Amino acid sequence: MQSFDTLSAAFAARFDHRHFPTDPSTLYDPAHYFLGLGGKRIRPVLCLMGNELFGPIEADAWQLATAIELFHNFTLIHDDIMDRAPLRRGKPTVHDKYGSSTAILTGDVMMVVAYEYIAKIASPHIRRILHLFNQTAAEVCEGQQLDMDFEAREEVTMEEYLHMIGLKTSVLLAASLQLGSILGGAGLGNQDKIYQFGKNLGLAFQIQDDYLDCYGDADKFGKKVGGDIVANKKTFLLIKTLEVATDIQRQQIKELTTASPDEKIAGMLQLFHDCGVDAWVRELKDKYREAAVQSLEDIAVLSVRKEPLRELIDLLLQREY
Repeated sequence: MQSFDTLSAAFAARFDHRHFPTDPSTLYDPAHYFLGLGGKRIRPVLCLMGNELFGPIEADAWQLATAIELFHNFTLIHDDIMDRAPLRRGKPTVHDKYGSSTAILTGDVMMVVAYEYIAKIASPHIRRILHLFNQTAAEVCEGQQLDMDFEAREEVTMEEYLHMIGLKTSVLLAASLQLGSILGGAGLGNQDKIYQFGKNLGLAFQIQDDYLDCYGDADKFGKKVGGDIVANKKTFLLIKTLEVATDIQRQQIKELTTASPDEKIAGMLQLFHDCGVDAWVRELKDKYREAAVQSLEDIAVLSVRKEPLRELIDLLLQREY
């Protein structure tokens, strides 16, 4: 059994080449540029790990992992357009560098090439793979739409937010693991358990991400803390605060929306603390972490085969608050 880091390096070695033609360069160069920005490649590696949990990594798994990574980058290009984001990993986004129309087409063609890699799969389970891939792609789009819908609403319930995050973030992690497990010959019961493992892990990771945006070390976290507060984003912390806040505290939140960035961050952090939300969100992360651990332990394979996935939990969720 191979570690996440080992499989990540192996996938990078296979993936880091040009996946697109050269002509027209105005379409394909932006796609090549975006993939060159790098990334953690978590999702394709999860596909490989899902396969190896049940048997030797199949040749098809590398094709499927590539398709997953291309699909993920397609969603990032379109997300950047919708968010009007100028930077991705510290470099200009595709729409900022090449224009929105080209960015839309670049994302579209990246999705097409993802299906070209799926078409190379020889597995007899191809129909099941296609169904899960397509279902997941639709769910990610649903999650993104809900995220945009929430921006226009004053309040969002915790249940609604968890549902949105589950679709936008967690289902692709979960499906990546399950897709790999299908190639590994997993039964339906084990497929369901590894999917639940991935979904709960994804929720815990997003909760941690929301928390670290407010409380993390800027140097370790990789970006300025408080960005979500300044952007008035509805995160786990804000939604819970609005649920438990007094009328006076709600008025303070409204007044802070027009404050300077530094005042807004300081004021909201104080409100999070006063409402006990900073401690609550740590408990919520632990809840989903434990659910992920339980789903992993329930998978009917030798315990030693699960060790790389146990290490993955620590790798993704070990960052300190």
